[in-house]
Amino acid sequence: MFSNLADKLSEAFKKFRSKGKLTEADVKAGMREIKLALLEADVNFKVVKAFVAKVSERAVGSEVLESLLPGQQIVKIVNEELTELMGGTNSKLTIAPKPPTVVLMCGLQGSGKTTHTAKLAKMYKKQGKNPLLVACDIYRPAAIKQLQVVAEQVGVPVFERGTQKPAETVKEALKYAVKYGHDMVFIDTAGRLHVDEELMAELQEIKEVADPTEILLVVDSMTGQDAVNVAEKFNELLDITGVILTKLDGDTRGGAALSVRYVTGKPIKFIGTGEKLDAIEPFYPDRMASRILGMGDVLSLIEKAEQAVDEKKAAELERKFREQTFTLEDFLDQLEQLKGMGSMDQLLGMMPGVKPGALKDAKIDEKAMAKTEAIILSMTPYERTHPNVLNSNRKKRIAAGSGTTVEQINRLLKQYEQTKDMMKKFMGGGKKNRKFRGMFGI
Repeated sequence: MFSNLADKLSEAFKKFRSKGKLTEADVKAGMREIKLALLEADVNFKVVKAFVAKVSERAVGSEVLESLLPGQQIVKIVNEELTELMGGTNSKLTIAPKPPTVVLMCGLQGSGKTTHTAKLAKMYKKQGKNPLLVACDIYRPAAIKQLQVVAEQVGVPVFERGTQKPAETVKEALKYAVKYGHDMVFIDTAGRLHVDEELMAELQEIKEVADPTEILLVVDSMTGQDAVNVAEKFNELLDITGVILTKLDGDTRGGAALSVRYVTGKPIKFIGTGEKLDAIEPFYPDRMASRILGMGDVLSLIEKAEQAVDEKKAAELERKFREQTFTLEDFLDQLEQLKGMGSMDQLLGMMPGVKPGALKDAKIDEKAMAKTEAIILSMTPYERTHPNVLNSNRKKRIAAGSGTTVEQINRLLKQYEQTKDMMKKFMGGGKKNRKFRGMFGI
């Protein structure tokens, strides 16, 4: 996401960094580049004007012009102002003091509203909540069925009354939620291809009946400036409380993310980062600004690791490394946990120094893990724990069973031995190793 914007900003920063000292003329020329980069990213022109004015005002101060590293100072200012532009801090979903917490989901057709309703339900179910989904899209063919399918995948019930008037369905659903102990209710409403009076009238009626704790607008970030216009109209008529930006894993120019908060005054609360039902994240303006500027997002990477890594397994793994009893079975288990963190290109994109889009042409073979899994599962339990017995005949049998080659098996065994050697050194003493292990809670 934001690859073009990141590239353009990087080029603008090079002009600052190439000079030992900056003049006001240098700052003005650099700001022109930043302005063009934002406009090309489809950021609202009012937002661009205000942003450039704020950065310019700070950039011509003595703190920058008299600094030994003025280029770094300007990057710091742009980072801070981008963070502020997108809301400053993370805005959490409000939980009602008296359950249920009612979340009204709205947006145009095709924005990903139904899918993200299920994604939110899954997220809060993991946090110990008992969510209920309410089907109120009675117009789009198979809309209720779609909600039921994704709800089944996340293990959450759906309340539906067919083509009954949506406001009546909501009224019944709230009584049902109280009766059966559902402390969160997510209402999936109908969308249209454009904002119209009929859509808004229905949403206002549902709002009146539901008295929602939150009204979340789901917008497709791929639509850029149009997403901001849609958000503005929905906000005028419904007074939304927050925004979910979807499809941020696609070729997003960044206009919606950088404009919607400024235009509506309402925070971005969540972002959709993929098609899977766990591909949703709370939105952190500071982390997003860092990713746009190629500074990485280590905090999000750590959070993904914490969610994917089983603490008991980690402790058992440490014991095995210490006793040098690490097997191919354990190696496979580690790969499974890594897969649970998301795609490799997304994970690498969070590393500092990797700019957004830098990996778009990289050949990251997601199928390699599947091949590794197939090879290990084609071995006997004894072979997994005693790989030294793998002679040429055994390897040929495993290759045939896993649809791979002997060469690929030899490569895997080499990687396994390298992992063991690396971890043997890693688990050794020394101040450096102890400090490094402490970072990962080992």
